[in-house]
Formats: sequence, C-alpha cells, structure tokens
Amino acid sequence: MRTSDKAYIGARIHDGQTLHDDHALVVARDGALRVLPRAALPQECPTHRLPGGIIAPGFVDLQVNGGGGVMFNDDPSVATLRTIARAHAVTGTCAFLPTLITASPAHTRAAIEAVEAAVTQKVDGIIGIHLEGPHLSVARKGAHDASLIRPMEDEDMALLLKTADRLPNVMVTVAPENTTNAQIKMLAGAGITVSLGHTDADYETCMRAFDAGASCVTHLFNAMSQMGSRTPGLVGAALARDDVHAGLIADGIHVHPAAIRVALGAHHAAERIFLVTDAMATTGSGIDRFTLNGRTVLRKDHRLTLADGTLAGADLEMPRALSVMVNDAGDTPLRALRRTSAAPAALLRETGQLGQIAGTLQSCVYLDESWVMHNWDSLQTFE
Repeated sequence: MRTSDKAYIGARIHDGQTLHDDHALVVARDGALRVLPRAALPQECPTHRLPGGIIAPGFVDLQVNGGGGVMFNDDPSVATLRTIARAHAVTGTCAFLPTLITASPAHTRAAIEAVEAAVTQKVDGIIGIHLEGPHLSVARKGAHDASLIRPMEDEDMALLLKTADRLPNVMVTVAPENTTNAQIKMLAGAGITVSLGHTDADYETCMRAFDAGASCVTHLFNAMSQMGSRTPGLVGAALARDDVHAGLIADGIHVHPAAIRVALGAHHAAERIFLVTDAMATTGSGIDRFTLNGRTVLRKDHRLTLADGTLAGADLEMPRALSVMVNDAGDTPLRALRRTSAAPAALLRETGQLGQIAGTLQSCVYLDESWVMHNWDSLQTFE
C-alpha cells in the first residue's frame, strides 16, 4: 500500500472556478485532494502523467428520471434509487436530484419517502428531489400524462413545505397556469427551488412569477412558450433576467446548437445556464425501449420518443453534453465545465463541497481531449 502522497500531472485542472495549466492534482495519503502548481510538487512525490485532457469536479445533475434500466416513476423505492445512482456514477455524476414527473398524490408521497430513506441511508449521489409536475400546463405537457396535471391545492402546498423540512434540497417545476404567485412566494420562502417549465404562459406572467420567487427554468426552449418578436414567452423572460438560472439539455436534439449559442450570448449572466441530462432508464443500459407511466418510450440514435414522436426525456450523459457545448455551440471549456458542477450547485440549498475539487478522487472526473470520460482505476500505475 502506498504511504506517500501521489500526483496526477499532464492534464489541465478545473478546480470549480479556474482552469489551471501546468498544475498537479495531489492525492494525500488520507485521500484528501489539493491542486498545486507543477513546480511546487516535492521531488519525491510519485506522479502519473496523463495524456492531456482535463480533471474536473464530478458532475451535478438536477434532472435525472432514471438509469440502469429503471425509472423512478415506475418504482419510487430505495432499490430503484440505488440502481440509478450506480448508473450515473459511472458517467461521472457525483450528485443528482432524482426526478419524478407528473404523478398521482399517492405516487408523489411514495417518491418523497423513498428519497428521504435514501438520504438517511446515505445512498451515494442523492441530494434531494425534483418534482417535475403535476402543476403544469396541458398545452405544453410533452410526455407528461395530461390526466394527472392539475392546479396546486392547499394539500399539495402542505406536502411540499413538509418535504422541504425533511430533505436537504427540493426543486419543483411548475407552470403559472396551475400555480399562483402567492404559492410560488411561499415555496421559495421555504427554501424550495421553484422552476418554471411545461408552460404556455406569456412573458409578463413569467416575469411576475420570477418576481414572486421562481429562480429557474426547466430545460430551456423545451416545453415552454417560445420567443417571438412580439411575444417573448418564457424563453425571452428567462434570457432577460440576470437572477434566473436555466437548465439546458445539450444533446443537439432538444436544442439546436445555434439556439444554444444565441442563449449564451443573450443571457445577462450566462454562467447561470447549467446542463442537465434529463436522463431516463437508458443511461448505463443497453435497452432500446422502456415504459413511462404505462407508455412505451423508444430509443434510437440518442433520441427517446413516444410512439407519436414526442420527445420523452434524453438519452444523454454529461461528457457528451460537454462535447456539444464546446464543439458545436462554441462554449469555452471553462464555462462548459462550470455548467456541469458549480452552476447547478449554486441553485441548491445544501451544497457541501459540490462543484469544487474536494473529497476523494472518485468525486472527480478525468476527460480526455475528445471529452470522453475515463475511469480512474483504468489509468496506468504511478511512476
């Protein structure tokens, strides 16, 4: 067993804020990490030279529906959450919000209880819950079940407030059509991240919802009122604010790279745009179909659709999203990497050390020059 520190060199290192050249990631004997200039390494420190690429903090994903062949909606249990967590850990995601799309009240309660149990049992990676619905707009429902979409009632509010007391992080996606500004204000005041999505609301209505406390937009451009010259919609409202975050599915399918470039250029605080996978059961699995609320979802060419062609989540992992952002949308590596870690972490109530080089080596990722992620255990031994 090695008793001295060891260091990785040869790759650029993103520490969460800065992208360093000619630095080393030092792993101490107790597993603790630090970033040092290459010249500051002790001569006796064993090193491993990586062939370029980037070392970065593990990914933070605020919208994960499934993985490993299973869906959270189909079986909201700790066993399902463990399977999803394992599948996403292999792709570099160290923290995520299990996401339940529009469901019945009983199903929603079961999902909350499962996440609470998983947090109590310290299941790796699970940091709270994202409830995407049921208080959405039928007009922009996407793959959500229209029969389950409904207005937010007092009972729903009570459950959400109780959930905020039980879990470290709670995110809810709502539409102004089925949620009042008074409700949004109350939710935000309780520490819940309120995100607008699956809505056909106009620009003025969305701006009032942001003023009430909504601080985010769910999968920008998708399932929302679009930006027109006279009707800016939710897209225009999100890009007009410098206090609103926006999740983005950067697979080149949900949003064209040209539209991503426009969003990055238009946003007053472009670093507030963060990446999500909106991952389904396919992550970490070779399956070509699965069920979502009793409907079959087909997988083909990185596209997931219902039988009628409606997009149903994404067949996406963060390394490929980074590649799309840098190679197709023209984002800088530094900004793209922040969109997978520090930017989403900034939305959370309890962040710990997310979005920075901290913890153990397994909380970091190594990406080669082509944005392909490599497992630390597969790298060569130290010199």
